[in-house]
Amino acid sequence: MPEFTIREMKAGDYQEVFDLWQDGEGIGLSNADSEAKIHRFLERNPSLSFVAVHNGKIVGTILCGHDGRRGYIYHLFVADRHRNKGLGKRLVDKSLERLKAEGIDKCHLFVFTRNELGRNFWLNSGWTLREDLVVMSKATGSIL
Repeated sequence: MPEFTIREMKAGDYQEVFDLWQDGEGIGLSNADSEAKIHRFLERNPSLSFVAVHNGKIVGTILCGHDGRRGYIYHLFVADRHRNKGLGKRLVDKSLERLKAEGIDKCHLFVFTRNELGRNFWLNSGWTLREDLVVMSKATGSIL
């Protein structure tokens, strides 16, 4: 089995990580994923996001943070040719370990309804589908 290294995501990883996200199905990107905003996110949430590296190239990522009460996973992605090798689970476990060390005892994530592959990954990894919640969003520029 090829050797993979899991390490903390750094601001300097942005372009390679963003390129991976852009090529991936199931990842929803927006202006919140700009370089400046990801850098700010990593500064506010140090040691919670990780990359998987193989032969010097980033092949998997997890973007994770918390608000002081709950953890949130925003992007988990593993390149197609490196799936089914446990990388996604390793990335998630690393982020959850770090959340726990910071006193965060529960984590949430968002999966697009149409992302069947992602939904199956999370359900098969022991996560619970919450059918009692609805996500609502509003741009801050449209304050009433």
